[in-house]
Amino acid sequence: MKIALVTDCYLPRLGGIEVQVRDLAHGLRAAGHQVEVFTATVGEDGQHGGLIEVVDGIPVHRLGMDLPIGFPLNPFASRELRRRLGRGFDVAHVHMGVVSPFTTEATRVARGLGLPTTMTWHCMLAWAEPAIALTGAVRRWARSGVTMNAVSSVAAVPVQRLLGDTGVVQVLPNGIDVDTWWQPRHDSAPPADDGVVRLVTAMRLVRRKRPIPMLQVLQRVRAMEPDVRFELTILGDGRLRPAVESFVRREGMADWVELPGRVSRPELLQRYAGAHLYLSPAKLESFGIAALEARCAGLPVVGLDTSGASEFVHDGVNGFLARTDEEMATAIARLLTDVPLRERMYRYNVSVPPADLDWSAVIAKTEREYRRAMGRETVSPARPAARVA
Repeated sequence: MKIALVTDCYLPRLGGIEVQVRDLAHGLRAAGHQVEVFTATVGEDGQHGGLIEVVDGIPVHRLGMDLPIGFPLNPFASRELRRRLGRGFDVAHVHMGVVSPFTTEATRVARGLGLPTTMTWHCMLAWAEPAIALTGAVRRWARSGVTMNAVSSVAAVPVQRLLGDTGVVQVLPNGIDVDTWWQPRHDSAPPADDGVVRLVTAMRLVRRKRPIPMLQVLQRVRAMEPDVRFELTILGDGRLRPAVESFVRREGMADWVELPGRVSRPELLQRYAGAHLYLSPAKLESFGIAALEARCAGLPVVGLDTSGASEFVHDGVNGFLARTDEEMATAIARLLTDVPLRERMYRYNVSVPPADLDWSAVIAKTEREYRRAMGRETVSPARPAARVA
């Protein structure tokens, strides 16, 4: 197949959608497909205005505008999108965030051309759901033939509400290269207990990821278990870094909270190998790639049940999914003190790789979505992938 991957955001921007679309492009190409990316993100050297840049063998159509604010946008891209998407593509795969003007316009153009189109929702709609519902756009897209999917069950539920009975939202999860992260042997053991339990998280330091509420959760844990020594490493960077550093200093946490910034993948693996527990505090996390990578490395994950971590964390089996920050503090405290439970969770994670989230499985699911968009495969409305809550 000749596939157009359409996304507002792409490399060199760094984020979940950007990295996932890049990896999807490479996975599809490895499966024998011809893939091109269409994006409103300018290139590292300012490439924009329709320039085609080949990045790691993938043609990238840079259709954005070189704006001082750096936002991926081009309200005048319709004509060029129509011209380029009309060049023999078999399917358009559009990737939606809460605010995706370029992808929205590309969907309209693709359907105007009669190009089979599937739409992946990478976001938790939350506050945006009522506004999107008022526009009626999701149902119009579905009636025009666009098939819908989302990266997790929790992300699919609000999309299904918007869709109503006009279609079925499938779950098309994010993928990882499981072999890269699932390195421990089945008989391996967690890091030795030297009297300090090491907690780790990897996140962009932005409000949505909730780094400061996570620190407040750990303050509760300190009060609950004053005699247990533990340390936290926050891997990553972002615009909230000064605020996080200020909070750590002000609250007297500097002797047990470390902020080394963004690290390479080999160092990330090394950090995970030396840790006992992974924290995933975001409420509106549609999937949680970093938490999945940590789970593959063996770490029990403590997160919230409103997040996409429920795709790979089984509550009480290989981690805990809390409903509130108070429950999250209780779960962390339990794993700090219950070493046998922590080790059982670790051994589950290193014995049962999440094979259904490996890129080989995700590519096969993606190909099925393309066939569904083409009308070659159907989904029974009686067994929807996402149930409306």
